[in-house]
Amino acid sequence: MRTLEEVRRRAESDARTYGYYLHPDQKFLSDLLEGLQKNWDRYGYPSCPCRLASGNLELDRDIICPCDYRDPDVAEYGTCYCALYMRKDLYEGKTPILPVPERRPPEKINRTFAAQSEGGTSKKPEAPPSVSIPTEIKKKLWYCKQCGYVVYREDPPYVCPICKAKREMFAEMSIVVTEAH
Repeated sequence: MRTLEEVRRRAESDARTYGYYLHPDQKFLSDLLEGLQKNWDRYGYPSCPCRLASGNLELDRDIICPCDYRDPDVAEYGTCYCALYMRKDLYEGKTPILPVPERRPPEKINRTFAAQSEGGTSKKPEAPPSVSIPTEIKKKLWYCKQCGYVVYREDPPYVCPICKAKREMFAEMSIVVTEAH
């Protein structure tokens, strides 16, 4: 079980590493950190406090805080989706904090709802007719063409955690296995 202080120190350290700030409103920040702590205790990993997690690490990999969407959100809007992390100008109040649109793909959100409903809720959520809910995750090997970072997951990250290259710099790797004679 994580303490709230451990969760706070981890978030502060991550913010400093990437030049971000944590939300200046201490009550709001405390609520976000408590949500993060509860998710960490509940699932065993720190899923975003602002998104519904399924409890399945493979389904939730993109929303482990800091999530895959944080850096593109901060770059475009000045803050991440839940406003835990932000740029200095927003932190100092020089720029207003505005809502950030959801960047997580609808099929991933729907898959999370489907996984939640299978976990015991009585009402199964309805997916929009144009969206099909995939039943399995097809993981692939991705490598960053800029720094060589390799990751095994469904989709490449939006930003390379090592060199900060954009998603477009990732390429899928193919592994060919041949039989030795």
